[in-house]
Amino acid sequence: MAVNGDLASVLDAVKSIVPTLRKNGREAEERRWIPEENITLLEEAGVFRMAVPQRFGGLDLPLADQTKVIAEIARGCPSTGWLTMVWVSSTWAATLYPDKAQEEIFADGDTRVSIVFAPTGTLTPTEGGYLLNGTYRFNSGCRGAHWNFTAAVLEEADGSHREVMAIVPMDKMTIADDWHVSSGAGTGSSTTTAENVFIPAHHIVDYGEVMVCATGDRSNTGATGRNYGLLAFILAEVTAVFLGIAQGAYELFLERLPGRGITYTNWTDQKQHPLTQIQVATARNKIDAAEALSERWLEVLQRRADTGEQPTDEEKAIVRGQTAFATQLAKEAVEILYNASGGSVIQRSVDLQRFQRDIQGFALHALVQQAANLEVQGRILLGMDPDTDFL
Repeated sequence: MAVNGDLASVLDAVKSIVPTLRKNGREAEERRWIPEENITLLEEAGVFRMAVPQRFGGLDLPLADQTKVIAEIARGCPSTGWLTMVWVSSTWAATLYPDKAQEEIFADGDTRVSIVFAPTGTLTPTEGGYLLNGTYRFNSGCRGAHWNFTAAVLEEADGSHREVMAIVPMDKMTIADDWHVSSGAGTGSSTTTAENVFIPAHHIVDYGEVMVCATGDRSNTGATGRNYGLLAFILAEVTAVFLGIAQGAYELFLERLPGRGITYTNWTDQKQHPLTQIQVATARNKIDAAEALSERWLEVLQRRADTGEQPTDEEKAIVRGQTAFATQLAKEAVEILYNASGGSVIQRSVDLQRFQRDIQGFALHALVQQAANLEVQGRILLGMDPDTDFL
């Protein structure tokens, strides 16, 4: 297992590159993909080894430690934080594959894996495995990934169908140049396509089994402290991105405040105005409240993983609701700070406007839609069935 020194080393390295990540933010947006410098710096910091098992030279950090690093990266650059979350959480998901597949995926130690949950591809039987065909939209991280974690409908020899997750070498898929967006532009979340890509059988796991870490033919099962449950794990890391963006926006607001007056008023120092004081306090409290919530679900997920148990449906439903609630708090904090920043904040040279647009866009992701997630949590709290298998 990883030790505290591993986290400290990675976290210190990441904190040192936050100014560079922030400086590169505008370039990332303009080129619709983060600069290679960002990837190199993260790689040198050990970020892409966080979820790699120790037996392959990885750090194997626990979930809570991973979220600290992801939040710190998002504090510097929202798009880089989002991509890190995708690559790291998907790398952890790859540890649920058979040992034979893991040996191939983690052969180089540093591993980046992208993911698409929507099963918009099909797998048909062929000699020794299957052929994958399909098109996958919004494939965050595909341009810098080594592998792609891909949902597909598998057609059995008897004509029946089941949903699976296939791990595919990224160089076997084509990437379209179609990512033209107003939020998260630097993520390069383009459409990817597979055409008759051969997938060996050991690169496929059952969708239902992978959701609850029940996949077979692997040695890292049981009470390893790392079998968290797929969706709850991903939601925890997604929320870390929002918390990091909100913290970054808070810092950017305070940096711009000294010497600013309030136009068309007699206020020559904005920070002296009671409204500004209330806005800053409210934003800070929303961020702190979201962080406090995150500590609750991180504790539950780690406790279950340490005992070799999956979270209960009730716990997973609560994680869904609380992560959505926390991301909403983070988004609201950024909105408050943005709205308190005056008309000059809309200039593209002002980093805060990009943080605002990015968090607004990321909040539209289906995984963090507040109404849908709170409905699932509410049903559980009222003693009802969650009415979804996506837990």
